[in-house]
Amino acid sequence: MTRGGRDKESDDPERRCIASGERAPKAGLVRFVIGPDGAVVPDVLGRLPGRGLYVAADRALIDRAAGKGLFARAARRAVTVPEGLSALIEAQLARRVTDLIAMARKAGAAVAGLEKVKEWLQDGTAAVLIQASDGSVRGRSALRPPDGEGAFIGCLTAGELGLSFGRDRAIHGALAAGGLTTRIVEEAARLAGVRGIAPGGPDGGGPAGKDTKTT
Repeated sequence: MTRGGRDKESDDPERRCIASGERAPKAGLVRFVIGPDGAVVPDVLGRLPGRGLYVAADRALIDRAAGKGLFARAARRAVTVPEGLSALIEAQLARRVTDLIAMARKAGAAVAGLEKVKEWLQDGTAAVLIQASDGSVRGRSALRPPDGEGAFIGCLTAGELGLSFGRDRAIHGALAAGGLTTRIVEEAARLAGVRGIAPGGPDGGGPAGKDTKTT
C-alpha cells in the first residue's frame, strides 16, 4: 500500500514522487505544474497543461518538496513556491471530496444520518461508510463499515460532511457502489494522506456530535 491509500498492484499509470523518489500510481499522488510566471501550481484534478511534477499525497513530503527546493530541481529552473502549499492542497482536496459526495447525494447514491446509514448497511446497499473525524468514539463505534478495502472514509470533519448534504453537521454517511463512489474513495484517500489520517477503519475522534440540519 502506498501513501494516499493506493495499492501498488493497481493498473494505474505510475509516476515518481520528487520528494521520496518512489514510484506510485498517479491516483495516490498530487500533480503540480509550473506556471508561465514560474509559480508552482497544484493541479488536484490533473488537467492543467504542461509537464507534471508529482508528490505523494503526504503532508510531510509536500512540505519537504516545498522547503528543500525539489520543485526547482525537478523542473530544472527557478520556481516560486506558494506559502502554505500543503494547506492549500488540503483545502482543495477537501472541497473536491465534499463536492463529489454532494454529486452522489443528488444521484441517490449517498445518504446521511444514523438511521438511514444503518439501514443501508443492514440491507447491503452501502459500499462505503463515512464518519466524521471529530465525531465521538462511542458514536462512531456504533456502525461498522462493509467488508473490503476502501470501505471506510474518516478524513472529513462533521462540518465538511454536513456541507455535502446541505446540513450544518453530519456524523454518519454512506455511499452505494458505483463509479462515482470509486472516485470519492480515491480522492478521500489523498485527503487522508495529506491530513495524516490512517486509512482502514474508525479510529476515534473528538467530542460527541449529532447530525443537524441547516435551519
